Amino acid sequence: MSKRKLSRQQRWRIEKVQAERARRADRRDSRDGEKLAAGEYGPEQGGRVIAHFGRTLDVRPDQGGEAVRCHLRANLEGLVTGDRVIWRAAHDASDGVVVARGERDSVLERPDARGQLKPVAANIDQILIVFAVEPAPHANLIDRYLVAAEATGIAPVLVLNKIDLLPEQGGELRDLLKRYQDLGYPVVTTTTEHEGGLTALHARLAGRTSVFVGQSGVGKSSLIDRLLPDEELRIGALSKDTRKGTHTTTTARLYVLPSPASGEASEGELIDSPGIREFGLGHLDEEQVTEGFIEFRDFLGHCRFRDCRHRHEPGCALLAAVERGEIHPERFASYRRILESLGEA
Repeated sequence: MSKRKLSRQQRWRIEKVQAERARRADRRDSRDGEKLAAGEYGPEQGGRVIAHFGRTLDVRPDQGGEAVRCHLRANLEGLVTGDRVIWRAAHDASDGVVVARGERDSVLERPDARGQLKPVAANIDQILIVFAVEPAPHANLIDRYLVAAEATGIAPVLVLNKIDLLPEQGGELRDLLKRYQDLGYPVVTTTTEHEGGLTALHARLAGRTSVFVGQSGVGKSSLIDRLLPDEELRIGALSKDTRKGTHTTTTARLYVLPSPASGEASEGELIDSPGIREFGLGHLDEEQVTEGFIEFRDFLGHCRFRDCRHRHEPGCALLAAVERGEIHPERFASYRRILESLGEA
């Protein structure tokens, strides 16, 4: 579908709004500069961005205490939830100003409407890919999430939710989980239906900054609601007809996870955002997708032909590994389907 062209009047209105926003930012930055020079802000201190609202942020001080609403200097762009920052508080403690951004250990990006990659969260330790017994998971969908996670350089973890609905023997789903465990991916099982159903998940989250991703209806919001009992998250119902879920959350934020035992704050943190929960592969090329299948990596570069596409070429190291049983044939078939879907897009 071709993009709708804007009329001259629409373009003028957009440019006018953008220009006015830029003027307001310049005026705010000028006032900040005057206040800083006049000593109206306190000394520099460290903090973490826990929420982002355009050019204003909520910053949690490293020294503890309540979050402070801060605004940005004009030379700071692209800050996201999870960023570590240097900021200065107003002497009356009413607000603050962010003056610098710290180095990022990791950054999660998504393409915007124009296809340009934009950061949506930073300093993440792990991506928890949630799927469920219902709606029934498909290996190709899990593979797509794993490839997307591998492309970020952030460690993925598989979370099987709603295990109370799993048959006693586990069936094909247990076999599927073992396939990923054999590749080295951590797998956590969860349920919100009985006591102790989140014990393994709590252990995985402790001491790490995490994000949840996964398709609608797998129970991400329900899990987060249980992990953050003092926060209000809107929970959507699973359609009885389609067994698919609905999008329910709207605002990005970093939360400190309470300890499940005492209610005291633990070292675990969760960054939750609808822009993070679902992300695709449209911004990846064929080489990045291939690298996203971790069991392929030992064989890449060993094909007879340098430009091998791993289809039917003689001397293909990946095809040979499939024949020897070193690459699971269903994973390789999933890889081919992903590449075909990118070509169709």
